[in-house]
Amino acid sequence: MNPCRAGQTTLRGNTMKTPVHINNVAVLASCQALYNSGRTLTFLSAVLSGANMLGDDQRLATLPITMMIIGMASGTIPAAQLMHKIGRKWGFFWGSMIGTLGSFICVVGLLVDNFFLFNLGMFVYGLYSAAAQQYRFAATDVAPENFKAKAISLVIAAGVVGAFIGPWTTGLTKDLLIGAEFAGAFCALSAFTLAAGLIILWVDIPLKTEQKGSDTGRPLLLILTQPIAVVAIISATFSYVIMNLLMVSTPLAMRIGYQHLFFDTQLVLMLHVVGMFAPGFFTGNLINRFGTINIILAGTLLQLIAICVALSGTGVTFFWVSLLLLGIGWNFSFTAGTRLLTQVHTPAEQGKVQGTNDFIVFTGMAISSIFSGTLYHFFGWQWVNMAAIPMALLIIASAVWLIFVKRTNNPSTIT
Repeated sequence: MNPCRAGQTTLRGNTMKTPVHINNVAVLASCQALYNSGRTLTFLSAVLSGANMLGDDQRLATLPITMMIIGMASGTIPAAQLMHKIGRKWGFFWGSMIGTLGSFICVVGLLVDNFFLFNLGMFVYGLYSAAAQQYRFAATDVAPENFKAKAISLVIAAGVVGAFIGPWTTGLTKDLLIGAEFAGAFCALSAFTLAAGLIILWVDIPLKTEQKGSDTGRPLLLILTQPIAVVAIISATFSYVIMNLLMVSTPLAMRIGYQHLFFDTQLVLMLHVVGMFAPGFFTGNLINRFGTINIILAGTLLQLIAICVALSGTGVTFFWVSLLLLGIGWNFSFTAGTRLLTQVHTPAEQGKVQGTNDFIVFTGMAISSIFSGTLYHFFGWQWVNMAAIPMALLIIASAVWLIFVKRTNNPSTIT
C-alpha cells in the first residue's frame, strides 16, 4: 500500500494532515497557478483582440470573455458530475486537453482574422475553465476539518503566480506571430493548459465510497434553500460579478478610453491578480479566527472602497489602487463563500451542490461581462463602477441576515 494512502486511511477520522494532503495541495496549487496564468493572459489579450477585430464599434469587444464564461457556465455541472463518476484526476486531465484544443482554435481565429472562430475557441477554453474551478473544492476532499479552509485558501493563493506570469507572457509573446497580434499569447495559453493536464496526474484523491453507491443525498432545492447555502451562493456569485464587471472593462478603459500605455495596463492587471490571490496565504487563518461571515463583510467593504477609488479619478494610480483593492475584496468574499458552501452538503451531495454553485456564479459572470462592454461603450467607465454598488449592498444585506438567523436559531454549526 502507498505509504501516503496508508497515512490517509489511518488518520481519516482525526484532525491531522498527512503527506497525501500536502501532496494534493501542492499539485492542485501548481495547476491553479497555471490556470490563473492563462486566465490573466486571456483577460488582457482577449478583450484587446476583440477590439482590434471590431474597429470603432466596441460594443462586442468583451464578447470573447463572455463566450469563455458561457463555456465555464455550460461546463460546471457536467465537469462536477464527470469527476463524481471518474474521479478528480481524470476529470481534470480531460478538462485540460479540452482547454488545449480551445487555445489552438483561438490561435487559428486570430491568424485568419475570424471573430467567430476566435469566440468559438474562447468558448471551448471556457469548458476547461469549468473543470479548473473545481481545484479549490478538490483540495478539501480528503483534508481533515481544521485543514479545509487553509487548503482552499492555499490553492486559491497559488493563483498569485498568474499575476506575474500571465501579463509577462502576454507582453513577451503578443507579437511573436507577425501579422496577428496576440496569436503568440494564445500559443502560450495552450502550453499552460497542457502542462496542467500533465501535472494533475500526480494528484492522489481516490473515489469516495459514497460516490460508488446509489445514494444521491437530499433534494438539491432543499440543500440550496438553507440560509447558509443562500448566503454562500450570494457571496460567491456577486463578489465575482463585481470583480468581473470592473476587470473586463479595465483594458478598454485604460488603452482605448484614456490612452494609457500597454505596460501600465499590464501592471494594473498584475496588481489586481496579486490582490486576488496573495491574501490566500492567510485568508484561511482569518476565516478560522474571525468566522466566514465577518470575512465576507470585510471583503465586500473592500470592494466598495475600490469602486469609490475608481470613481475618484482616471489616472494610472487610481486604476492601480482600485483594482488591487477589488482583488483583495474578491479573495475574502469568494474564499469565505466557498468555505461556507462546504458546510451544507454531504459527500454524496458534493457534485450536484458544487456544480450548481459554479453554474450560478459563472452565469452571473457571463451576463456581467457582456453587460460591462456594452455599458462602457454607451456610458463610460464611471457607470461601469456605479452599476456594481447595488450588488455589494446585496452581499452585505445577506450576510447581516445570516447573522440574525444565527442569533435567532443559535445553531452551533454556523460560523
